[in-house]
Amino acid sequence: MITYAIVDDEPIAHRIIEGYCVELTHLHKIGNAYNVFEASEIISKHQVDLIFLDINMPKMTGFEWLKMLTKPPKIIVTSAYKEFALEGYQLNIVDYLLKPFSFARFLKAVNKASIVNLDNGFKSVAISDNVKDNRLFLKGDKMYHQVQIDQILFVEAYGNYSKVCFEENSLVTHEKISGLENILPREQFLRVHKSFLVAKDKIEIIQGNQIVIGKYKIPIGQTFKAKVNSLLNK
Repeated sequence: MITYAIVDDEPIAHRIIEGYCVELTHLHKIGNAYNVFEASEIISKHQVDLIFLDINMPKMTGFEWLKMLTKPPKIIVTSAYKEFALEGYQLNIVDYLLKPFSFARFLKAVNKASIVNLDNGFKSVAISDNVKDNRLFLKGDKMYHQVQIDQILFVEAYGNYSKVCFEENSLVTHEKISGLENILPREQFLRVHKSFLVAKDKIEIIQGNQIVIGKYKIPIGQTFKAKVNSLLNK
């Protein structure tokens, strides 16, 4: 479960974000703040994992407030001004949503906030000690499917799409393989070919230029061979 708060001086922005969050059962709202002073009160009284933060607000901007926090929650910026995006990423925000944003774009940002990405210093706000909380939503067949990350065997590139394979079935999603590589936790998944991303703990056999996962044989690309060899106990 991810706890979140909305910090924005525009009531309509609260309604839009709340409407999107209702569709995501793993999100739980803690509070609404219409300025950074109300936001400070919320995070002082409650455990807040994620904040949807506007920039331009009365008396103090969202970024000025963020710089004051010693241990800020994960931040997804929601702003009508694209020129502040670079500053946002320098403050280690998770994502920068430019208003007006679609549900699909919103969902992508929430997925990024929900998954561990050690290379970028993001700590999961969704993954607890219980692996069942390790999940994300993927769009496929005009629907959003909630999938368990620990059940993914591998991902195969399908042009501008990707096929996510499980033990019993598969899902063709609108995400490119490069996007899923950035979203999925890198300590669990390894790119072994330009067209394949595999779950490390699902690998059964590494032989020559192939990886065997159940009934599947996955090629190892020449440029990825060193990374695959690093898995071997030598």
